[in-house]
Amino acid sequence: MSLGPILTLARKSLFNRRFTALLTVLAIALSVTLFIGVDKIRNGAREGFDRTISGTDLIVGARSGSINLLLYSVFRIGNATNNVSWESYERWAAHENVAWTIPISLGDSHRGYRVMGTTQAYFDHYLYGDKKPLELSQGKRFEDVFDAVLGADVARELGYELEREISVAHGIGATSFANHDDKPFTVVGILKKTGTPVDRTIHVSLKGIEAIHIGWESGTASPLARMVTADQVRDMPLKPKAITAFLVGLESRIAVLRLQRDINEYREEPLLAIIPGVALSQLWSVVGIAETALTAIAGFVVFTGLLGMLTTIMTSLNERRREMAILRSLGARPWHIFALLLSEGALLALIGSMVGVVLVYGGLAVAGPIIGAQSGIFLGALAPGFYDVAVIGVIVVASVVLGCIPAFRAYRNSLADGLTIRV
Repeated sequence: MSLGPILTLARKSLFNRRFTALLTVLAIALSVTLFIGVDKIRNGAREGFDRTISGTDLIVGARSGSINLLLYSVFRIGNATNNVSWESYERWAAHENVAWTIPISLGDSHRGYRVMGTTQAYFDHYLYGDKKPLELSQGKRFEDVFDAVLGADVARELGYELEREISVAHGIGATSFANHDDKPFTVVGILKKTGTPVDRTIHVSLKGIEAIHIGWESGTASPLARMVTADQVRDMPLKPKAITAFLVGLESRIAVLRLQRDINEYREEPLLAIIPGVALSQLWSVVGIAETALTAIAGFVVFTGLLGMLTTIMTSLNERRREMAILRSLGARPWHIFALLLSEGALLALIGSMVGVVLVYGGLAVAGPIIGAQSGIFLGALAPGFYDVAVIGVIVVASVVLGCIPAFRAYRNSLADGLTIRV
């Protein structure tokens, strides 16, 4: 008897015990889903973070923590502890080694989506992924004080189109009772999808941010806020007093460390300059312990699933004594019985692992956009690869190793023992 008939016999044997086999496959599939899912989410989140910004040499904000500065300035997560004065921004923007800067102002929102004030330099110099520039799918950049450019997800999820008027709310909550509805913005452009937090951001000019906050100096609307109309605001000198942070591109990357040190030692104002790549490395070192713990837990779950398969096969051995004896009487050798049980374990592990991989990618395809919508963390490319094949191979090999226990026990059963009727 060759290997082919043994595999066929194993498949038919499992089909005859399909309910038990299905439960075993489900247990293995769920354990594999957890194991591969943890790895895919970890790597996808890391890739998504890494591709969010590129080509930027420094990020400068108020002195706090480097990770906090990275999160609120690039990923729109959290809030700044303080602002950067406009005078300090102009001082460093004019530095001889600085090629360009992108000022950003955060703190307002529209229906839960962040509103970011910036300048035309944002569209000229902001890069993501493999140094890809931002592109418009519709419309144009903002030009007027009350123009707005939407990220792709904002436009799609809210159903907004060009010429739509939107009101900005004070603060970043999904619900706000302090709205700047007397000075609405008009949608003039929609950006192409980037797979970064840009997609969930509403972009306006710095002048627009200043315009809607006239009369809001105390944090709430004063009578002046309603008295000044949008047309009157356009004629005012709308120069910002402060911004949240700014991105810096240098003439030469050789000067990065020196300029970073100079900004961090700036005596006029406590500032912090970070290198995006270094800050990302610090972020992953912080979450590394949690990643290791999750991977270890997922590994134990997979091992538990394989133990469940072993228990199922061991439990069925006593019921299958007569089956084994009949096979022996038809000419099957002891090693055929051994190979049969190994094949059953391998088939269960293979099917369960493959189902688990399908569940992983199906789940991530559904959950990925939800994760991005709720947390602002966008998962990177999640295509199947060598890692998935390796995991399936390891699990199948592990099932074969564990299957040697019931297989060896069946191997030792004699024909006479199998035909004996136990009372």
